[in-house]
Amino acid sequence: MLSGEIPPDIGNCSELVNLFLYENSLSGSIPPEIGKLKKLEQLLLWQNSLIGLIPEEIGNCTSLKMIDISLNSLSGTIPSSVGGLLALEEFMISDNNVSGSIPSNFSNASNLLQLQLDTNQIFGLIPPELGKLSKLTVFFAWENQLEGSIPSSLAECSNLQALDLSHNSLTGSIPPGLFQLQNLTKLLLISNDISGSIPREIGNCSSLVRLRLGNNRISGGIPKEIGGLKSLNFLDLSSNRLSGSVPDEIGSCTELQMIDLSNNIAQGPLPNSLSSLSGLQVLDVSVNQFEGQIPASLGRLVSLNKLILSRNSLSGSIPSSLGLCSGLELLDLGSNELTGSIPKELGQIESLEIALNLSYNGLTGPIPSQISALTKLSILDLSHNKLEGNLSPLAGLDNLVSLNLSYNNFTGYLPDSKLFRQLSPSDLAGNQGLCSAIKDSCFLSDVGRTGLSRNGNDIRRSAKLKLAIALLITLTLVMVIMGTIAIIRARRTIRDDDESELGDSWSWQFTPFQKLNFSVDQVLRCLVDANVIGKGCSGIVYRADMDNGEVIAVKKLWPNTISAAAASGCTDEKGGVRDSFSTEVKTLGSIRHKNIVRFLGCCRNRNTRLLMYDYMPNGSLGSLLHERTGNALEWDLRYQILLGAAQGLAYLHHDCVPPIVHRDIKANNILIGLEFEPYIADFGLAKLVDDGDFARSSSTVAGSYGYIAPEYGYMMKITEKSDVYSYGVVILEVLTGKQPIDPTIPEGQHVVDWVRQKRGGIELLDPCLLSRPEPEIDEMMQALGIALLCVNSSPDERPTMKDVAAMLKEIKHETEEYAKVDILLKGSPTNDAQPKNSNSAVPATSSSKSLVQTLYPKSNNSSFSASSLLYSSSSKAKTDFK
Repeated sequence: MLSGEIPPDIGNCSELVNLFLYENSLSGSIPPEIGKLKKLEQLLLWQNSLIGLIPEEIGNCTSLKMIDISLNSLSGTIPSSVGGLLALEEFMISDNNVSGSIPSNFSNASNLLQLQLDTNQIFGLIPPELGKLSKLTVFFAWENQLEGSIPSSLAECSNLQALDLSHNSLTGSIPPGLFQLQNLTKLLLISNDISGSIPREIGNCSSLVRLRLGNNRISGGIPKEIGGLKSLNFLDLSSNRLSGSVPDEIGSCTELQMIDLSNNIAQGPLPNSLSSLSGLQVLDVSVNQFEGQIPASLGRLVSLNKLILSRNSLSGSIPSSLGLCSGLELLDLGSNELTGSIPKELGQIESLEIALNLSYNGLTGPIPSQISALTKLSILDLSHNKLEGNLSPLAGLDNLVSLNLSYNNFTGYLPDSKLFRQLSPSDLAGNQGLCSAIKDSCFLSDVGRTGLSRNGNDIRRSAKLKLAIALLITLTLVMVIMGTIAIIRARRTIRDDDESELGDSWSWQFTPFQKLNFSVDQVLRCLVDANVIGKGCSGIVYRADMDNGEVIAVKKLWPNTISAAAASGCTDEKGGVRDSFSTEVKTLGSIRHKNIVRFLGCCRNRNTRLLMYDYMPNGSLGSLLHERTGNALEWDLRYQILLGAAQGLAYLHHDCVPPIVHRDIKANNILIGLEFEPYIADFGLAKLVDDGDFARSSSTVAGSYGYIAPEYGYMMKITEKSDVYSYGVVILEVLTGKQPIDPTIPEGQHVVDWVRQKRGGIELLDPCLLSRPEPEIDEMMQALGIALLCVNSSPDERPTMKDVAAMLKEIKHETEEYAKVDILLKGSPTNDAQPKNSNSAVPATSSSKSLVQTLYPKSNNSSFSASSLLYSSSSKAKTDFK
């Protein structure tokens, strides 16, 4: 990797045609002498540490076709001399600190194909003269400070394929001519101040795939001509001022997968034509003024996984046909005017695992018994209705973490389950006939324990007296025998110096959290040294083979004594024993996710505490990376592991109520299943965000060396962003094959500092991955960019885990989505005209290595964030090299 400055003497290389210095550690400024290179055609300096101005002399390089100086720290303005480069085809300065305005004489560069100015500080107007660039295919200027209106002359760029002007301060209306562009596939104008209406010409742009106009001031109705967008798969019109009804013609957009019309003032009924969108996955029309009945035809949307209709004026009954939406994960019908009963058919939606919200309606009748089949459901809100009857259908919903039944007409006793015993009184308030004092006598299993009524018959009294005497004698004998046995065992325990660590002398309390077909005795027989598969701060982990053939993992926690805990480094901030048993039971017992290890149960006696989990045959991610012999993990497996772990963490941070901070994310705590699926484990340090002591600083380290966020050193406090940092270290570990503190890293550097020093170059990847195809290398470099966002030294600058999971998911998605742009980069007419040589290398540009577009969720103050499933940003993740 090159370092230092670019020497001014390079200007003497008068025959130089290509200057490729990208992905190095070059510093200093771009020397003005570069303007002497009259034959220079390609200048690629992206991803260095260059500062200073873009030299005006660059305009003297009259043969230049490609300029890519992205991902540096360049400042100043765009030289007006660039407009004189008549052969220029690509000009890319993304991710710098360039300011000033866009030169109007860019229009003279008539061969320009790509103009990428995004993520800078460029201000002023978009020059109307850009409309003269008839060959332009990509124009990116998002995340700047542009103002004024979008020039209507851009409609003259007849070859334009992608236009992204999001996150600026643009005003005015959308030029109707943009929708006459027959090659336009993406139009993103998110988060501006655009007003006016959606032009009726929208139907002419049949090539449009993604249309995102969210977070503006667009008014008027949705034009019926939108039905002409046969290729559209993403429609985001959220957070505007749209009114009127949704046109029936929207049903003609048969490729639609996501519709977000939330936070508008749309009215009228929902069109039946929505049922024609067979591939629709997300429909969010929340916070509008829709009225009428929910169309029964929505039951045809078998691909639908999120249906959000809350905060409207919908009336009538809930269609029973919604039970046919077999892939539905979230159903939010809250805050409407719905009446009738809860359809029993909702119990058929076995995939419903995120939330079911029917609150603030006028529903009547009992809870149907079929609701008990929703065993995956995490959140259920039936509050503020007129429901009646008992709560027995809810007894078996063991996966619930949030339940609100307040202000209904429920009666009777409470199901005796862990959730109901932990419910806040406010979640049951307003039910006059419900025994909701949260005392033992209110739970079904305690009903009838008040004793038998007495009979005054002397014979029965006599029989009771004889029975009492017999029982007294029997109990006395039993107590004598047990006392003798206890004394003998106590002496034996003292004599053997407590050599029976399992505490067989004491009875076991066994608490299953799943349906189990084995006994405690079977588990205890397996707790021998030969079955040890791991040791950690909290205890020893054994493999246990049950008699029925099932294999489980059993963690035996260290003895609950001060000395043992201190020896293991497991004391808490008060000097006492950290109760990892209670923490794991409290945490894992109330959550369930496909990427969180399944908690089977726990058992304990006076001496020993055991936790039981599913057994993971492939061990941990750490062991696969650093201890496995033979074939190394392929990139696809590493990617799937990273994505699954990110989704598990996102569930803890964003979907759990209250959120859960793991506090010990590391490669060894990500377990790997039979099909290499990841599971987050070891919740011994986890904390609920609303715990009384969560925000309090700690005086001891919580976490593992090498993975602890830097802020812990000066504020001694861990938040969700601390988990994000630890996860970022895990990504680096997966990509580089090196441990956080690795003996092969020079001078004992941390892997984060080493990666930053290497400037994110390709050579830092695990050598086992370097032979992979170029598209996979590109994906790895994008994952590296996400990792560097996660390990930002400032917690506030790190993304949330929901953002991280979305960015990782987009790596694969965007590879396909930007296929046309990649073809343009590698197969432009100019490149085709060049001599082809099988031994020549294709130069890489920052565009081909650019990171995925970041998706930032919208905030919502409802009891669960349904709207966070939709996104409102087009900004791509910037690699943090500072």
